Amino acid sequence: MMKDLAAWAARYNPKRDVDPGEATLEWMRQYEGADGPGRRRFLAAMGAAVAAAPAAAFAAPSLDMSNGKSYPTQLDPSVMEPVNTHEIEAVAQRRLSDPIFQYISGGAEDEYTLRDNVKAYQLTRLRQHVGVNVSTVDTSLTLLGAKLAYPIICDPTTKNPVVKDGDKLAAIGAHDANAMFGVTQALSFVEDLRKIDKMPSWWICQLGHKNKMLAQTWAKQYADAGAKWIGVTVDHEFTPNRDRNIRNHYGDYLAGVLQPGTPNLTWEYLGWLQDVTKLPIVVKGILNAEDAASAVKYGASMIIVSNHGGRAYDGAVPSLMALPECVAAVKGKIPVCIDGGVRRGTDVLKALSLGATAVLVGRPVAWGLAAFGAVGVQRILELLAAELKISMGIAGAPNLASIRRDMVRLPWEEYDI
Repeated sequence: MMKDLAAWAARYNPKRDVDPGEATLEWMRQYEGADGPGRRRFLAAMGAAVAAAPAAAFAAPSLDMSNGKSYPTQLDPSVMEPVNTHEIEAVAQRRLSDPIFQYISGGAEDEYTLRDNVKAYQLTRLRQHVGVNVSTVDTSLTLLGAKLAYPIICDPTTKNPVVKDGDKLAAIGAHDANAMFGVTQALSFVEDLRKIDKMPSWWICQLGHKNKMLAQTWAKQYADAGAKWIGVTVDHEFTPNRDRNIRNHYGDYLAGVLQPGTPNLTWEYLGWLQDVTKLPIVVKGILNAEDAASAVKYGASMIIVSNHGGRAYDGAVPSLMALPECVAAVKGKIPVCIDGGVRRGTDVLKALSLGATAVLVGRPVAWGLAAFGAVGVQRILELLAAELKISMGIAGAPNLASIRRDMVRLPWEEYDI
């Protein structure tokens, strides 16, 4: 284990030509002058390593040292090597078969909306405020009764097609990252993970059901199983044309064939759920002010501004561009969240500045899972959370309440350059 530690230090020390033993000592010297609790936590982690603890337990997470630095959880070097979600995506592509990677990363038809979701964040600019005390940056919040360490939530995109037991592994990663986990099917593993204390706070979301009996049976099952929220995705009336999947003969996608999803799904569905559970009802797939207002009218506890990640209706407005009108329409009565296109902590800050309470991430979590398993999911979530904290500090926002609309400019508000 100490040999592995030396190799780790030599690999990540900028002086690549030093002796591994000296590199290890140099790595340890960063803790000199640390306060008592911090030093004891470091020594405890070293003791665990010597005792052949798993590599993921090598260092205590988020070591806040007296030098002002905050150290991330140190996972296996291969997991730490990619420095952003894009590089983790590249690892996932190398490790997956092409049809499965295309399933994760592709969208509907010509994929205009898929690309526009990302482009919207790229074209939206941040306005920095200085002269603010950001010695402490707090990303915590309470959302629909759930206490979250940061406003980044796992989208309820099924992970089972990505790797075997993908949803279960992703749940473990979310637990270890202290994140809220979204899922479409969980009854098969909830109790297993509870027994080993690895089940995160979680919520369930599906595409609706054909009749009231099925909807209510489903809602009661998941309420009894411990879900924090009950969600319904409302933008999947028919199976979309996903050209990549059709071309790869992946799944049951067919070109130009009308395949019903849940075409009978109406606002009445929310009442069916409310009749059998007191859990918050989340509506995912809202893209305009009219539907946002209807969601409030019919009792939604929260909406998620979403175009299904560009996987359902090609040509739909990018989620980030639809966010402001949806926020305005709910008039502060319920929280508004968003998904689609988030790849960086700065993206999260842009969405929060436009009125989102939290963001959801789908593809990046799937990439992390494909690349490294459960620890890959953990790394994606912690990396985005760390980037958000850095972005907030630089932007002059010491907490979520201090994030304001004037911290961001939409593309049409940009100065001519």
